[in-house]
Amino acid sequence: MQLALAPMAGITDQVFRSLCFEMGCDLATTEMVSAQGYLTAPADRNAYRFLLARKETEGPLAVQIFGSDPVHMENAAARLSELGLFCAVDINMGCPAQKVVGGQSGSALMKDIPLAAEIVRRCVKASLLPVTVKMRIGWDEESINAVDFARAVTDAGATALCVHGRTRKQQYSGKANWEEIARVRQAVSVPVTANGDIWDAASALECARITGCHSLAVGRGALGNPWLFREIKAAFEGKPYEKPSFPEIMETALRHGREMIAWKGEKSGMLEMRKHLGWYVTGQRGVARLRTKLNLATSLDEVEKLLSTLLHTGAEE
Repeated sequence: MQLALAPMAGITDQVFRSLCFEMGCDLATTEMVSAQGYLTAPADRNAYRFLLARKETEGPLAVQIFGSDPVHMENAAARLSELGLFCAVDINMGCPAQKVVGGQSGSALMKDIPLAAEIVRRCVKASLLPVTVKMRIGWDEESINAVDFARAVTDAGATALCVHGRTRKQQYSGKANWEEIARVRQAVSVPVTANGDIWDAASALECARITGCHSLAVGRGALGNPWLFREIKAAFEGKPYEKPSFPEIMETALRHGREMIAWKGEKSGMLEMRKHLGWYVTGQRGVARLRTKLNLATSLDEVEKLLSTLLHTGAEE
């Protein structure tokens, strides 16, 4: 079973991805990159430098682009594929965020199959790398069109699909429709990765059983828990798995913070880390009283003291 880290804006940067690879992730994708923004931004624009950065310790990494203009998408695919950093160009046709669909990008493309196919066709022609597609099962419950959409983009040249089993209207609520992912897998000849509601080994096994997919993409389940890849791998291999202790979680969170600060500086690094710290301590006893302090921490030394306090007070409850 191949396990991928699903791309998540503001989360799946090089530091987090490297931790996931260390824990058993087989493939990852960058945060999504605006095709038009990338093409028009100054060469020294930090935002794109950070989005496209990758660590030497990472495994296979695809670069994900989004947009609705076929020419911009074609040109971005060409330029990014020439960088020598990535294994594929992935086209985002699944993001539900209003700022993305408002520009007719992301999951809005599921309402315009001819345009989606044209974008894929142009990217395939321009790219030196394979072109893949991240999609949903439809715009809403009344317009589930995943099978027709999948056939169109694979006919246009997409070599693999990752299907999130929700509609755009659902955002991230409700239950992922794994049965619809199974229908997509049966309808196309390219590999299909199942995505949505993979929180632990049990859900991963069930998702694989229902969809028949040989590849799963883990998203929100990995937040604060990069060990999830190790857990799922153990389950598929029939091996025992022992969850990390809180001291191990604490040390990983601090290591995550140290690497983030070394990359982006203390101010920006700490701002980035606040959300991750909240995820790392979720479920620990006594966390409620320290969550606000963690969210306001301005240095890693302060975070280390707070986590040490949580370790000792939690153990006493």
